Amino acid sequence: MSSERRIEVPVLTRVEGEGALHVHIDGTRVADLRLNIFEPPRFFEKFLEGRSWKEIPDMVARICGICPVAYQMSAVHAIETAFGARITPAIRRLRRLYYCGEWMESHSLHIHLLAAPDFLGYSDAMALAQDQPGIVRRGLRLQGLGNAILGMMGGRSVHPVGARVGGFYRAPDQAEAAALLARLRAAAQDAEDLVRWTADLKLPAVARQAPFVSLRHESDYPMNEGAIVSSEGLNISAAEFDAHMVEHQVPHSTALHALINGKPYWVGPLARVNNNLDHLPPRTLRLAEGTGIHWPSTNPYHSIVARALEIHFALHEAVAILEQYTPPDKPFVEIIPRAGVGAWCTEAPRGILWQRYEMDDGGLVKKSRIVPPTSQNQAQMEADLRASVEENLCLHDDELRARLEAGIRNYDPCISCSTHFLNLTLKRT
Repeated sequence: MSSERRIEVPVLTRVEGEGALHVHIDGTRVADLRLNIFEPPRFFEKFLEGRSWKEIPDMVARICGICPVAYQMSAVHAIETAFGARITPAIRRLRRLYYCGEWMESHSLHIHLLAAPDFLGYSDAMALAQDQPGIVRRGLRLQGLGNAILGMMGGRSVHPVGARVGGFYRAPDQAEAAALLARLRAAAQDAEDLVRWTADLKLPAVARQAPFVSLRHESDYPMNEGAIVSSEGLNISAAEFDAHMVEHQVPHSTALHALINGKPYWVGPLARVNNNLDHLPPRTLRLAEGTGIHWPSTNPYHSIVARALEIHFALHEAVAILEQYTPPDKPFVEIIPRAGVGAWCTEAPRGILWQRYEMDDGGLVKKSRIVPPTSQNQAQMEADLRASVEENLCLHDDELRARLEAGIRNYDPCISCSTHFLNLTLKRT
């Protein structure tokens, strides 16, 4: 005797993008599980061909409204590598400040508006705000500070236009920097409270074994620079990325899946914290140690705590940069185009973002390739979901659906970025 159970969710809420999840359970076995990404391909890599190096930063910023800095920074570093350009220490510091803003706004949005309702019993952030407005206000304050950094450096917080190959079109003046510094210092308690609050959430206790992949810098917590490393011993340059991370097309997704040595892998804030705990500044490290979590953690639900730790880090990193800030004489270095190939990887909020450009001697793009973090997490998300189904077969369909949706939100997928989410069909036999 067999029974069939089906669950349909027209759109998975609280993720960026659209797709579907199909699960077929045969007794106690997951017979089929597919994370169907049906959002149309966006062809950005093809759009970039024939474009001037001057246009690329503004174009790739349009790939994502939440992570425009990551797309810009991977692109400008890759093109600078192709041209043999070298930036100054002052520009490097401004780029880290720029990245601090993106981590703060993206992580704050995800924690308070997308993920927190899962762990507090609310259907969405509006219901959470009605009952616990202070929590949501704190998140909006931190997100607003991140947007303020983006606006100061990029001219606007959404699809910023201030970054260029070689640096920035303008640098903030001393008054702008001082005003923002005062706001950041005043928010230090919010960032600290957020870490403790996320650590106190009732998170499921699970473990998932997969390689954690991130950047690792020789001295700094990684943002714009570093080798690509894994928890299983990988240590490569950005130029070697596609020799180790192999993408392939699956029939049920418009996003490619990536494997490392034939296995799914994990990118994002939890991977960064796990691989770079020793590079967190002392005050953030003390908070991490006070969470009660044994780091490195293999629990995907601890991603929300990792995001809070990175907000705390980014806020204090921005403070440290602005405390020593003096407007540079020139916010960019001169660029001389030449034929060449350049690849680079930076840490988007959701994980490593790799770009590669082949340029001609006039500075036009001959070929480009972009591998966003969500597409790198796709295979690991499916493996995680399969394990969650097997662990929770006793749950009713509504409960199982909620657990799977929360599991997907752990990765904070940006599905639109990855299509180069979620109807849920659950079938039991």
